[in-house]
Amino acid sequence: MASEPLSAKQHRRDELRDFLRSRRARLTPEDVGMATVGRRRTPGLRREEVAVLAGVGVSWYTWLEQGRDINVSAEVLDAISRALRLSDPERSHLYVLAGLNPPRPVSREATVTPELRQLLDAWSPRPAMLLDNYWNLLAINDAARLIFGYDDADHNCLVSFFTNPRYRVMHSEWASIAPGVVAAFRADAAHAPDDPEFARVISELSAISPEFVAHWARHDVGDHSQSTKAVKHPEVGDLIFDRTTLVVADRPDWRLELYNPRPGTESLVRLEQLAQVRLATSA
Repeated sequence: MASEPLSAKQHRRDELRDFLRSRRARLTPEDVGMATVGRRRTPGLRREEVAVLAGVGVSWYTWLEQGRDINVSAEVLDAISRALRLSDPERSHLYVLAGLNPPRPVSREATVTPELRQLLDAWSPRPAMLLDNYWNLLAINDAARLIFGYDDADHNCLVSFFTNPRYRVMHSEWASIAPGVVAAFRADAAHAPDDPEFARVISELSAISPEFVAHWARHDVGDHSQSTKAVKHPEVGDLIFDRTTLVVADRPDWRLELYNPRPGTESLVRLEQLAQVRLATSA
């Protein structure tokens, strides 16, 4: 953080000092499998005990806790996190206070809560979907299936973009947006170059889509700035949506995509017509 103002840097160091002291104070030697030696004037672990548990020098850990201007590494911060039994949010907080970028969250089992599924369903007749870092479809509502052409065989947005014929036909601007889609996926994958799941998606798609291979070979990098989605539905015609992307608070590796009919177009009227037709045919 070379450009960080001195006042902000000092505040961060003060926060680091207080945070480490508070995490140390909540543990006892018994909590971490150490024997209690001598009379203890204050509760919690001593600095030297934390240093031993983390495998760092006592003086170095003391300087860190005092907020001195010393170099730290991710490996050492992880060792201290383990020594202090920090939770994932606390570990990320330690990184920030030490002046490093927090590590990417560790992937956990993709269990979609009933509350998230209820939110997706409540968004109907507007499309909504839940994706992970790899663009896997964790959950979608019926409107997304109906309007974007997804079916039970679709499991990943990028794979479906290149391989689902119904999806491709409904996106009249498919060829023009394909480079940006691949560029955005490359940017996401670059954050985790050793992640086998990104490699799996790329390998799977490369084996079945020469078009993807050609775009991937260009090494273009983009972002998720494309906020408009236009489709040509076979029953109601052109539909234009504005996309809003939200990060799930307790799963920052998941994103919720909500689609709203663009104001000033006929999209809302046509969407409601399509919903009414579907409701009538299912009655």
